[in-house]
Amino acid sequence: MEGAMLADAKIRTESGTESGPRVSGCSLRHFACEQNLLSRPDGSASFLQGKQDVHETSPAVSPGDTSVLAGVYGPAEVKVSKEIFNKATLEVILRPKIGLPGVAEKSRERLIRNTCEAVVLGTLHPRTSITVVLQVVSDAGSLLACCLNASCMALVDAGVPMRALFCGVTCALNSDGTLVLDPTAKQEKEARAVLTFALDSVERKLLMSTTKGLYSDAELQQCLAAAQAASQHVFHFYRESLQRRYSKS
Repeated sequence: MEGAMLADAKIRTESGTESGPRVSGCSLRHFACEQNLLSRPDGSASFLQGKQDVHETSPAVSPGDTSVLAGVYGPAEVKVSKEIFNKATLEVILRPKIGLPGVAEKSRERLIRNTCEAVVLGTLHPRTSITVVLQVVSDAGSLLACCLNASCMALVDAGVPMRALFCGVTCALNSDGTLVLDPTAKQEKEARAVLTFALDSVERKLLMSTTKGLYSDAELQQCLAAAQAASQHVFHFYRESLQRRYSKS
């Protein structure tokens, strides 16, 4: 399936949407997104967070970028052993750039699945299966957040009913207490704590959080507030991306 996803990406490509570089007061990296890349899944999206020049015409991946390719299959027939009588069965498969999935990938799969289940209206498609397959193309920091963003855009492309959109925002706390949004891999390694939040688009409610390192209650609230503020920029990028795609004649 991994090979098919990468191969299909070369077959069907639509022009993507890009955001500007890090913005004052937001400090998020550059975004780029393309939807409907793959022919076999019901919906697909490629999401990139990185240092790419805003003037570039296509979201090509560079060494400083985090990029994830997502494909959504379903609602489709589900195995009897996995069937749930009153809602859809949602599965998430995360494949690393190299090698087989390990403990870290399984942990991220669970977090992404919990986030998707919080917004997907699975009761509209009982006894079916919705599968989200994620392929890591490049990891330069804030990988889980990028996976969440790619998953959301792929679910939208597949037409899966959701009560709200969602996004991921990663925060890093340095030893001096400085907060960094959307950190790079180097910044994550040097940070005292790394916190990732999943937020919805309606009330900026917290859907999921995962943390690593040491931090105080006050710092946790500070990071959550910063992530909620930054999520507005991510959702604005979502809207621009979808408007540009569906406004094409």
